[in-house]
Amino acid sequence: MPDAEDLPQQRSSRHLRLGYVPLSDCAPIAVARELGIFEKYSLNVHLSRELGWASVRDKIYYGDLDAAQSIAGIAFALGLGFSDLRCEVAVPMILNLHGNAVTLSNEFKPAEIGKGEGLKNHLRYGWKKDRPFTLAATHRFSSHNILLHTWLKRCGLSTPGDVEIVFLPPPLMPRHLQAGHIDGYCVGEPWNSVAILEGNGWCPVTSSELSHGHPEKVLLVSGRYLRENRDDTIGLVSSLLEACRKCQDPEFQEDLLEILAMEQYTGASPDVLRNSLSNQFITGADPLLNPAFHIFHGDSVNRPTVEKASWVLAGLRAIGALPEITAGSLSRIYREDIFLSAQHA
Repeated sequence: MPDAEDLPQQRSSRHLRLGYVPLSDCAPIAVARELGIFEKYSLNVHLSRELGWASVRDKIYYGDLDAAQSIAGIAFALGLGFSDLRCEVAVPMILNLHGNAVTLSNEFKPAEIGKGEGLKNHLRYGWKKDRPFTLAATHRFSSHNILLHTWLKRCGLSTPGDVEIVFLPPPLMPRHLQAGHIDGYCVGEPWNSVAILEGNGWCPVTSSELSHGHPEKVLLVSGRYLRENRDDTIGLVSSLLEACRKCQDPEFQEDLLEILAMEQYTGASPDVLRNSLSNQFITGADPLLNPAFHIFHGDSVNRPTVEKASWVLAGLRAIGALPEITAGSLSRIYREDIFLSAQHA
C-alpha cells in the first residue's frame, strides 16, 4: 500500500468536514484518507464517523458537516423538504451501487424459506411469538427500506399487515438480531456478514438480486459549502473518483480489507469484510458466486444522473414514504455539472 508521503502534500487552509457511517461502502472515503488522495487534491479533510443516517441529516442541516457519505433519500428529504428540516444540498457523485442484503434469524430455516417464497407460509402456520414479525431497515428514506418492501412484496407479504418494520443504525442490527428483538433486517455490509459468520443469521437475497444496478450511497454536499467552495467541491469529487477506481481494482483488495478493518472505519475483521468483497459470498445457506456485491467505479456508476435520482424517488413513492406532493428540480440536486468538472480536473 503506498504511503501518503509518496503523494503531493499540498494542504488547503480550509477545513472540510466530511461525515461517513461505518459500512463497507465508506471505502472510497477511507481509501482517500489512508492513501493521501485528499491531500493530492489540496484538501484539508476532517473525517467524522457517524452512528447512522439521522446523524448525517442533522449535521448537514445544522452546518456541523460540509459533506457526507449518505443514503440518497436524505438528499431529497433535505432538498425537497419531506420533513421540517429543509436546506439546499447537492449530490455531485454516486459512491457505489449495490452493497446491501437481507438477513434473517436462524430461527427461519433456509430449506423452508428459500429466497423468501416460503416465508408467508411460515408466518401463517409456524409463527409462535407474541409479537409481530419484525424487520429492521436503516432509515425511512433509505434504499434498504425500498429493497425490503420489494422483497416482501415478492414473498406475498404486506406492511403493516404481515410485517412490522423498525429503523435502526446499521452497526446495531446484528446485536438486536442476536438478542431476539428483531427477526431480520436489510442493511449494508459488513453488518450482514457479521451476523452470518457469527452464526446468528443467514441471507436469502442480496440487493443486486432485488434490483440489479441500483444506486446506493451518494456524496451529499451542503449547498452553503458548494456556493462558498466550488473548487474544493470539485476537488473532493475528483479525489473520491480516484479512490473509487482504487476500490474497484482486484489487486488492491487486500489493502482495502486492511483499511476497512481499521477501528475508525468498520472495525470488522478482514475475514468478515472479505465475505462480500470477494467473488464468493457466504450466505449461511448456499454460497453465492460472483454476486457483484459492491460496485464502486465506472461512468455508469458514479455519474449522478436524473435516472438514478428517479429510481430512489419512485421507490420511496411506491412504499408510501413520500408526501403526496413533492415538487422540485432533480437536476438542481443531482449535479452532473460538478461531476463532469471533476472528471476533467
